[in-house]
Amino acid sequence: MAGVLHEQPRNIVQAGPSDYDLDRHLGLDDVQDHSAGPLRAAAVLIAIVERSQLNVILTLRTAHLNSHAGQIAFPGGKIDPGESALTSALREAEEEIGLVGKYVEPLGFLDSYTTRTGFQVAPLVGLVKPGFSLTANREEVDDVFEVPLAFLLDENNLQKHSRDWQGHRRHYYAMPYGERYIWGATAGIIRNLQQRLLHA
Repeated sequence: MAGVLHEQPRNIVQAGPSDYDLDRHLGLDDVQDHSAGPLRAAAVLIAIVERSQLNVILTLRTAHLNSHAGQIAFPGGKIDPGESALTSALREAEEEIGLVGKYVEPLGFLDSYTTRTGFQVAPLVGLVKPGFSLTANREEVDDVFEVPLAFLLDENNLQKHSRDWQGHRRHYYAMPYGERYIWGATAGIIRNLQQRLLHA
């Protein structure tokens, strides 16, 4: 797996995966959230757990957060000044869900993902070794759960949904999993994971 990932984040804003992928037919002024301001650096951890089947850890963000509230997401957040994307992803995972870094073997990065809310996200893929325990930080995370990696890599499970937003019909990727509705940036990052692992 490591052979198809990047050793460092690749910030390819114009051509890389983003929330705008399915709305390329609209002009930039139509799809861009100008209230977001300049892009802010962020990092997330795609934590692949070693079990009888490989699983991926996801979180349900609390409803009061400033960005992506109430959405399903990978553990992660803004990169602090002077901090690397790798350090940030591991720190955020420990702060949000109690996943201690000694249990995570970093494998590499996917392509950086641009969100409509103004984040340039570096997704770190890491293999989680047995023996860890998780504790959700209730200020940021309502729930922590796992989804089989095989489900996330099955392209038949990736859907295209849409809704009206700010006067336009917006389109986005979604991957419903039982009662869980994985969509938006998280589903877009999963699509990039599929592309890197299945079509590299």
